[in-house]
Amino acid sequence: MAQEDVFKKIVSHCKEYGFVFPSSEIYDGLGAVYDYAQNGVELKNNIKQYWWQSMVLLHDNIVGIDSAIFMHPTVWKASGHVDAFNDPLIDNRDSKKRYRADVLIEDAIAKYEEKIAKEIAKAQKKFGDSFDEAQFRATNARVLENQQKRDALHERFAAAMNASDLDELKQIILDEEIVCPISGTRNWTDVRQFNLMFKTEVGSTAEGSSTIYLRPETAQGIFVNYLNVQKTGRMKIPFGIAQIGKAFRNEIVARQFIFRMREFEQMEMQFFVKPGTELEWFEQWKNTRMAWHQALGFGAENYRFHDHEKLAHYANAASDVEFRMPFGFKEVEGIHSRTNFDLSQHAKYSGKKIEYFDPELNERYTPYVIETSIGVDRMFLSVMCHSYQEEALENGETRVVLKLPAALAPTKLAVMPLVKKDGLPEKAREIIDDLKFHFNCKYDEKDSIGKRYRRQDAVGTPFCVTVDHDTLTDGCVTLRDRDTMEQTRVKISDLRSLIEDKVSITSLLKKIK
Repeated sequence: MAQEDVFKKIVSHCKEYGFVFPSSEIYDGLGAVYDYAQNGVELKNNIKQYWWQSMVLLHDNIVGIDSAIFMHPTVWKASGHVDAFNDPLIDNRDSKKRYRADVLIEDAIAKYEEKIAKEIAKAQKKFGDSFDEAQFRATNARVLENQQKRDALHERFAAAMNASDLDELKQIILDEEIVCPISGTRNWTDVRQFNLMFKTEVGSTAEGSSTIYLRPETAQGIFVNYLNVQKTGRMKIPFGIAQIGKAFRNEIVARQFIFRMREFEQMEMQFFVKPGTELEWFEQWKNTRMAWHQALGFGAENYRFHDHEKLAHYANAASDVEFRMPFGFKEVEGIHSRTNFDLSQHAKYSGKKIEYFDPELNERYTPYVIETSIGVDRMFLSVMCHSYQEEALENGETRVVLKLPAALAPTKLAVMPLVKKDGLPEKAREIIDDLKFHFNCKYDEKDSIGKRYRRQDAVGTPFCVTVDHDTLTDGCVTLRDRDTMEQTRVKISDLRSLIEDKVSITSLLKKIK
């Protein structure tokens, strides 16, 4: 099945099984805005809890805050967002659709990579276990040709982005014969910059109101609170401040479901270090963050680092953690060495000294910062994309199953009476009443037991318990594993000990090395 079709199925599954709904759907929705449904909000909260605990529980020098969405407008002047927070946009005159020029070119680069991947897949199928991918890449004419075209385009694109050369970006689009996905034509306008921040007004009257911005990132709320946290927490360098919160960007080209939205959520940690040590910490946090992702068990081959050719104005090093989505490797997290740009800028614009007194060196300095920033929504999407599977069963049927990491699953245990009589529902409720204080349980009595299993598979419930007539006499139930579909007879008194550790966030945290 084509990966595009797989992605469409995942999007449909998210709505059908209560994970993600289009926002304001009864009014035909609002572009690039989505609501998390009953199962989606549980999965999302579990992702956030996994991240939060990995930061503030596993590191005794990281604390959390929750800063306001509204901030003084000078914050965004100091950070550079007012002047430099832009995307290069291009319009197609025939379709009247607007696109990000850099995204169009990145898609063109990805097509060369897809061609290479297809050649490798065909050869792998032909030669089987004897296939040597490295040798094939180095000798196959079609692979070499596409690799050369990909590298040349990538080099030209990186140079244009670094130089902010809008004319060159348009020329690349023309030279690569990139067409509008809607009209199929190459009738493009010039590329121009567009600021992504939302503006709003604060004040009791129109005359007395002032313009402020919805924050486009959560990091600045940490920087402006650096002194407050450092002093009240008596924090010593190195230390970090973590935050989870909403951010807003007026994305013109919002696409790929929840991958790029106008309202999204970030999990960010700013780690303050001594100047001169930042690149060592940068490498350390790259490894730490990759370990966090890989602890989910999605396979190391589905992750890679992508180092930035064009650095932001505040950075001296930057790398993305990319995950293999159905539409290619895409960024889910960024790790950046932000130097001391942000604290220095806020000191300059506020007139306040924002420094750290180092008692060991007996000197003051402005700390450098390592940032780890992960999109909750992109992380949610990566989890859904990897977990969605269609399995052929021995009886010829196909089951759709979400093989979510058990600790992230919305429901940990579904309890089902075999029939809706003879005291079995009451016994099932009794089991739930005992276990619901420890993990999320659901009661399910509608339809045949087979259909109920399939329904729980589709929402990713890792364990199901069936209460039958023997339960009333022997105190045992049938415990079913989602992934293996194996069923075992266990004592009701053993359920908590058998399940709790496997479905707890702690079980994931212990895997982080």
